[in-house]
Amino acid sequence: MSADPSTAERTPLLQRRSLSPASSSISKSAGSFHSGESNLKDEEGSYISPSRGVVIAVSIGVLIFLQAINISIMTTTQSSIAADLDAFDKTTWLQSSYLIAMSSLAPLMGRLSQLFSPRLCMFCSTLAVVIGTIITSLSVSFEMFMVGRVITGAGAGGILIVATIIVIQIAGPKRRGLHIGLVNAGMTAGVSLGAVIGGAFEPKIGWKVLFGIQVPIALLAGFGLLLSIPAKYEAGASKNSNLSLRQKISTIDYSGALLLISTIVLFLLGLSGHRILATPIVLSALTLPIFVLNEIYVAMDPIIPITVLKSRGTLLTCLATVGFMMARYCILFYTPVYAMAVRDWKPAVAGSILIPTNAGFASGGLLAGIFHIRRDGSFYLPSVISMGLFPLTFLLLEFISTPDSSWTLYVLSVFINGLLTGASLNYTLVHLLHLTPSSVHPIALSLLATFRGFAGSFGAAIGGGFFERVLRKSLVEGFKNAGHEGSKDLIRRLMGSPQLVGQLEGKEKEIAVHAYQSGIKALFLGAMALGIIVVFIQAGTGWKEAVDHEATQEPEEADQD
Repeated sequence: MSADPSTAERTPLLQRRSLSPASSSISKSAGSFHSGESNLKDEEGSYISPSRGVVIAVSIGVLIFLQAINISIMTTTQSSIAADLDAFDKTTWLQSSYLIAMSSLAPLMGRLSQLFSPRLCMFCSTLAVVIGTIITSLSVSFEMFMVGRVITGAGAGGILIVATIIVIQIAGPKRRGLHIGLVNAGMTAGVSLGAVIGGAFEPKIGWKVLFGIQVPIALLAGFGLLLSIPAKYEAGASKNSNLSLRQKISTIDYSGALLLISTIVLFLLGLSGHRILATPIVLSALTLPIFVLNEIYVAMDPIIPITVLKSRGTLLTCLATVGFMMARYCILFYTPVYAMAVRDWKPAVAGSILIPTNAGFASGGLLAGIFHIRRDGSFYLPSVISMGLFPLTFLLLEFISTPDSSWTLYVLSVFINGLLTGASLNYTLVHLLHLTPSSVHPIALSLLATFRGFAGSFGAAIGGGFFERVLRKSLVEGFKNAGHEGSKDLIRRLMGSPQLVGQLEGKEKEIAVHAYQSGIKALFLGAMALGIIVVFIQAGTGWKEAVDHEATQEPEEADQD
């Protein structure tokens, strides 16, 4: 018989219990997932010890932290990198290359972690991060730096997806909100401290050493996971459990993987940079339907099952999450830029503006998890209300993003923005569990994590491109109206170095400050509009609970056993 939910809540996360046979249906696997029971076991069949569990938790936490640091570290180091590599007019790619690679490969990791051991997937992803970081730290050209960032991003995408599946799997209904909040807190701590660490240490040790230091830390965490996670660990029963390595490799949907990666990369390439490129966007629009047809009619083991995408709740939640986090990344990427260029703060101090907004992010998720999300069921109204308040913070920030506004009010505004973000992501995730059958919860959560990863790339590409276009236009018009001839080189350097604004004087500084202020204000207005659209998308998910026909048949099957 299936376990009593209350009993599952009182049992340890790493408990002793025999695994389901490899031939069990996906509904039985999801049942274990849903009840919060872990499937970690050693080679003899017993569950891992608490000490090994601690090593696993710490190692995953370190890798997620490093992955998050690499998202925000560019905001306070890009000026030095652009100067050393002569890439003032290519700074968008310093961030976009990492995020595009992370998003384009992340969907593959959900399937690979089901096909192969999550232990091996996590370790291989760690090795990719290590190799990419080594290349980045040794870069002597812009092209070499790009190669390093792409490889690092590819590994980071795998770490985020596999870690999310493992962490969510061990949480029961009463603790699920808390666990999600802790994951978000760890992620946001890395994003917050990345800008601060970059701004504080880059002037002293240089950006190359700053990246190089990450290599031994990532290696240590990677080997910690490899040695601590049991070799036979499986994230639930799988139909691929008894396949040989050659058979597993042969079942990979290579055509679907190539089409999906091509679609994402082409779309983001078209939106990145100083101007929108129509050709890559059109090509991505052509490859997307081909990918869908491939998944339906060709792929034996599709990367993203179409049955999951047919769920209105899943699809709309994923779309809402993308738009929501795209708006959120405007805060993460550009408030330090505002502090440096408009407020004339040093990089180390400018990066500290992410501390209050990410403190709010962590607090929102934890508070919602501790005091409210302590049951199964619908969280429709909390998700819509929290998302509905979110755009108001951007409206306020648009008004106060000036050189002489109240700094206390600015800090309070970004804190509330983070608070609403943390709460909203927690509510929408548990509401998605209510909207989808328990038999597809692992797939739905993996898909949601993938779409959330897309948001970083979309935010950097779309938001970054929009900001740069407004900034360039304002700089060109400002210098033209002031009668400054020969300012093209200055504009080129200002486009890639907000820190340079503080080194200017007189009219040149006035023009640069006004241009950056215009870019920031336009970006926040765009984020507000996007946030309003997201509210209607999330409202369309509905509140009706999904019926799991497979789960209802499980007790009878268990009785017969």
